[in-house]
Amino acid sequence: YTIDLDLPPSERWKPIINDKKAEVNRMNKGCSRCSLHYFFSDAIPGEVVLFNIFYEVFTVCTSLVAEDLNGNLVHGRNLDFGLFMGWDTKNRSWLITEKLKPLVVNIDFQRGNKTVFKATNFAGYVGMLTGMKPHAFTLTMNERFSLDGGYIGIVEWILGKRDGMWMSFLTRSVLENATSYEEAKIRLAQTKLLAPAYFILGGNQTSQGCVITRSRVLSLDIWEIDLKLGRWYVLETNYDHWQDPLFLDDRRTPAMKCMNQTTQSNISRKTVYDVLSTKPVLNKLTTYTTLMEVSKGVLESYIRDCPNPCMPW
Repeated sequence: YTIDLDLPPSERWKPIINDKKAEVNRMNKGCSRCSLHYFFSDAIPGEVVLFNIFYEVFTVCTSLVAEDLNGNLVHGRNLDFGLFMGWDTKNRSWLITEKLKPLVVNIDFQRGNKTVFKATNFAGYVGMLTGMKPHAFTLTMNERFSLDGGYIGIVEWILGKRDGMWMSFLTRSVLENATSYEEAKIRLAQTKLLAPAYFILGGNQTSQGCVITRSRVLSLDIWEIDLKLGRWYVLETNYDHWQDPLFLDDRRTPAMKCMNQTTQSNISRKTVYDVLSTKPVLNKLTTYTTLMEVSKGVLESYIRDCPNPCMPW
């Protein structure tokens, strides 16, 4: 799909919504409503369904940026969503995850008939979780579990304290407005958020890849590719990279094992896809896999299904 940013926000989404109306309605059925008029009020008039905010607290993902021997950067991600939101015992799948898969779309956002950025998104959702500014940078967002988490920020927002930004709207703003890897890194590190997050950012030059670990207020750590230290990739799930992941949810260890076995000399979109297809990196929550190569302006996505036996998460 192509979204024309020159159109009024209330008009630009119509082609997608017209095509995906039935799927969006099925997804929204039964959801409570929540006002988001404060942000993107023209794009989301009046009240919108909870669909547009629950990504702030329910995403469980794997993202990585890797550099090959020629200095090219490949950015990959699995978007896992729907944890504890209804398990279908008959089909051994998560109910929300399966409803989301038909909503996955690739979008080319244009202004003046020229691409501003590309993204993989869900129809009906106006934030951005996965995107690329061609020949400039790539960006994905993972949830960061914290006691001072997204629930607190959302409650504060509902009560009128609105000095923090929805993290997926920050991602969208950076994709639309930042012009370089360094500018994107500064914005992602310094903007106050409603929820803690990990921003995984890739650039267009050697060593331009990092994981930005965020609290709601500030950047706690920026972990970068460092070839001098032998670190040719950075990989993030949903736990601080300097701490061990929860033993019940360790996608990091098998993913890093696969990356190390692949070796830098064999890195490509295909081999990154293979890493992201390894169980439990691929699991019953995985809705899509996206692969991005900024130097070529390539963004490609695949709707995923994890064949049994497969971990629920």
